Amino acid sequence: MTENEEKPQSESEKRQLEVGDAEMAERDGQADAGETPDKEIDGDGRVLPILAVKELVLYPDMIVPLMIGRPKSLRVIEHVLVEDRVLGIVMQKDGSVEEPSAEDLHGVGCVAILEKMVRMPDDTLRILVRGVQRFLVEEWIVETPFFSARIVELVSQESDSVESEALIAMIRQLFGQIVELSSYLPGELATVALNIDEGGKLADFVASNLNFPPSERVRLLKTADVVERLKQVQILLTKELEVLKLGSKIQAEVKEVVNKSQREFILREQLKAIQKELGEADEHSAEIEDLKARISEAPLSDDAKEVAEKQIKRLKSMNPAAAEYSVTRTYLDWLLDLPWNKLTPDKLDINEASKILDEDHYGLEKIKTRILEYLAVRKLKEDMKGPILCFVGPPGVGKTSLGRSIARSMDRKFFRMSLGGMRDEAEIRGHRRTYIGALPGRILQGLKKCGSSNPVFMLDEIDKVGSDYRGDPSSALLEVLDPEQNYDFTDHYLEIPYDLSRILWLTTANLLDTVPRPLRDRMEIIELPGYTEEEKLEIALRYLIPKQLEAHGITEEHLEIGDSALRLVIEEYTREAGVRNLERNLGALCRRVAKEIVGGCQEKTTAGEPFVRDVLGPQKFFFEVKERTSRSGVATGLAWTAVGGDILFVEATMMRGSGKLVLTGKLGDVMKESAQAALSYVRTNALDFDIDPATFAEQDLHIHVPAGAIPKDGPSAGVTMFTALVSLLTGNLVRHDIAMTGEITLRGAILPVGGIKEKVLAAKRAGITRILLPKRNENDLVEISESFKEGMQFEFVREMSEILPLVLVNGKIPISSPPDPEPQPAGE
Repeated sequence: MTENEEKPQSESEKRQLEVGDAEMAERDGQADAGETPDKEIDGDGRVLPILAVKELVLYPDMIVPLMIGRPKSLRVIEHVLVEDRVLGIVMQKDGSVEEPSAEDLHGVGCVAILEKMVRMPDDTLRILVRGVQRFLVEEWIVETPFFSARIVELVSQESDSVESEALIAMIRQLFGQIVELSSYLPGELATVALNIDEGGKLADFVASNLNFPPSERVRLLKTADVVERLKQVQILLTKELEVLKLGSKIQAEVKEVVNKSQREFILREQLKAIQKELGEADEHSAEIEDLKARISEAPLSDDAKEVAEKQIKRLKSMNPAAAEYSVTRTYLDWLLDLPWNKLTPDKLDINEASKILDEDHYGLEKIKTRILEYLAVRKLKEDMKGPILCFVGPPGVGKTSLGRSIARSMDRKFFRMSLGGMRDEAEIRGHRRTYIGALPGRILQGLKKCGSSNPVFMLDEIDKVGSDYRGDPSSALLEVLDPEQNYDFTDHYLEIPYDLSRILWLTTANLLDTVPRPLRDRMEIIELPGYTEEEKLEIALRYLIPKQLEAHGITEEHLEIGDSALRLVIEEYTREAGVRNLERNLGALCRRVAKEIVGGCQEKTTAGEPFVRDVLGPQKFFFEVKERTSRSGVATGLAWTAVGGDILFVEATMMRGSGKLVLTGKLGDVMKESAQAALSYVRTNALDFDIDPATFAEQDLHIHVPAGAIPKDGPSAGVTMFTALVSLLTGNLVRHDIAMTGEITLRGAILPVGGIKEKVLAAKRAGITRILLPKRNENDLVEISESFKEGMQFEFVREMSEILPLVLVNGKIPISSPPDPEPQPAGE
C-alpha cells in the first residue's frame, strides 16, 4: 500500500468523506472533553508527528488526496484525529522501501492540516491534506509507534525586485506554453497561474502541477529564498518546454510520413485498378513474375529454392519505395546468380592435359604428375572431392601461372583471389544483411564471376593473411579448405549452405612458417624450389623471349638473342630462384630494339655481349668465392631464404683482449647460439687442433656475417662458423670451391637441416663444385636431377671431426675423437 496523490473522488467517495467528517467531529469533541494535545513550543522547535510518503512533495497552500495503508501511517492519522489535525508530510528518499527508518526520509517537509478522512472497506484510509508551511527536520524524536520530529519552520523570503517580477512574467509565459502543448494538463491552469501575484506561491503552484524529478521537487521545497526558487523553476520549465516541442515535432513528422504513405497506397491501388482495366501489368508485378521465372529456371539447391520462394512472398507484399525492398531484391539477385548446381565438364584426357601442362611450363614434374593423378582418379570416380594443393616456393617460379595452366588442362574456369594483407574475416564469410551495403564473401563472388561451381580456385599468398579486431581470415579458411566441412559452407550474407567440395583448391605461399598449423594440415604441400641455370635457359627460349617480343611489337626478324647472351644475363645480371628479373632484363633488350626500329633502323639486331652490357649496364653479380676465401678465417656457407637458396660468407678475426666473443651481421638468437656452440667445441678440443689454449684468454674473437642490413637466423650456419674459427686460429685457408651447411652440437654431432635443394641450386649458381652436407640429408639429393648434379661433388659427414680434412687447403690437422670417459665405481 502506498501513500501518494490520487485522482478526484467519485460521488460515493464524497459521501464516505462526509461520514468521515462526522467521525472526525466526534473525535474533536472527545479531545475537548478530556484529552491533552501535543505541547507546542513558541517559535522554532515544535514537535510534530510525521507521515512518510513515497513519491509526493507537498507545497504550502496545496490540497492533495492521499491513500493511507501502512500500519505506522495509520497510527499517525489516528493520533492527529484526536489532537489538532496537524502533521508533517515528508517524502522518502527511496520509494521502494516499505518500512523506512528516519535515515530513509528527506530532512525537509511541509506542515499539513488534515481536512477530510474516509475509511475504506479494506481498513485503509483516504484523506485530504492541505499544505501550510515549509520546515526543516531539526531532530528525529521517535520512530515508533510513528515518526515524530522536532522541526524548524522555513519562512519564504519574498522580494519585490525587478528581477523577481521578470522571473514571474517569464514563468507565466513558459507555463502557459507548456499547458498549451501538454495533453495531460487542463487549460484552466494557465489562467490560475496568471492570477497568482506572489512569486513563492507561483513557484509552488507550478512545481505541484508538473512532473519534475523528485530530487528537483525536494530542492524547491527546501529553498526559502523566493528569487532563487523562481530561477530554479524557470530552468526546469525551459527544459520541459524543449522536450515538449521536440516531441511535438517528432509527432508531426510521423504524422506527415503516415499521411504520405496512406496517400501513396491509395494512389497505387487506383493505378492498379486503372492498369487492370487497360489490360496492362504494373512494373512491380512484372518484376515479381520475372523473379519467379528465374527461380524456376535456376539450378538452385533445395534450401536455396525454399528461401527464394519465401523472399518472393515478402517482396510481393512490400512497397517498392521501402528501403527493405531493395535489400531483399539484391539478396534475391545474388541467390539466383550463383551457379548452385552448374558444373563445367572436365577434360579427362590425360595425354591432352599433359601436353597442355608441358606447353605452359618447363619442368615442375612433381606438380604435373599430381594433376594427372587427380584427373585419372576423377575419370574412375566421378563424385570424388577436389584436392587442396599448396604450392610453396620463392617468388617468380610460376606458382600463380601454374594455376591458370591447370585450369586450361582440365577445361575449367579459373579464379585467383589474393589474400595478401587481408585482415577482415568478412572477406571470406561475407557481411550479414543487417549492414548497409552488405555483400557475400569473395569466395561466392568468385563463383558468381566464374559461372560454375567447380572452377580452379587459387588463394594466392596464403602466408600473408593478417588478423585484427575484425577477425582472423585464416580461421575462416579452416572451413573452406577442409574436405570434411566445405560441402556445407555457410556465407553470412546468404545464410544458406553452399557446396565448395567440387572446387579444385590451389594455394600459394613463399613460406610456411607464417601459415597456422591447423590450416597447413588441411593442405597437400608441394614445394617449388627454384630453377637451375639450364632450366632458366630453356624457359627463356621457350616462353620468355616470345612473350617479350610480342609484348613490345617486334619479331625474331628484329631481334635474335642467342644462348651465350642469355647465359650472360642469367649469370651476371640476375641471381634469383625464379625468372622475374630475367624477364625484366629481356624486356629491356626488346625496348632498346623497339626504340631503334622507330628511329629508322631496319637491320636485325643480334644480342651479343656488347649489346647486353650497353643496355643492362655493368655487371651486377660476381663470382667472388675464390677472392673472399683467399684469407684464413673465411668460410662459405649455404642459406635458405624466402626467395630461395643463397650463399653466405662467415668471417672471423681476432685481436688482443680478454677472451670475449663478438657477433655482428644482424644475427638472430639461434644463429648466435650456433656461434657460441662452435667456439665452445673449438676450445674444448683446442689441443687436438694444434691451438694454444691461452689464445682464448688473451684474444677477443669476432665473427661477422656480411650483408649486415639483412636479418639472419637459423642453426644451419653452425658448421660454417666452426670451420671459420678453426681456419682463423690455425692459419689454414678454407677451400674456395666448397660450401657447407649443417647444425652442430657441443658433443660434435652434425644434425640435418632443411632447404637442401634450394641451397644446392644456390651453390651451383655461384660456381661452387663441392658441397659438404650432413649425412642424414643424403636422401634429399634424390629430388635433384642427375644432369644438374653433374660436375658437383657431395661430401657427407656425421661428426665435426670429419669436417676439417675435407674443407681446409692442407687438410692435415690431426683430429682425434674425445677419449671415452673412465668407468666410475658403482654407488659413487
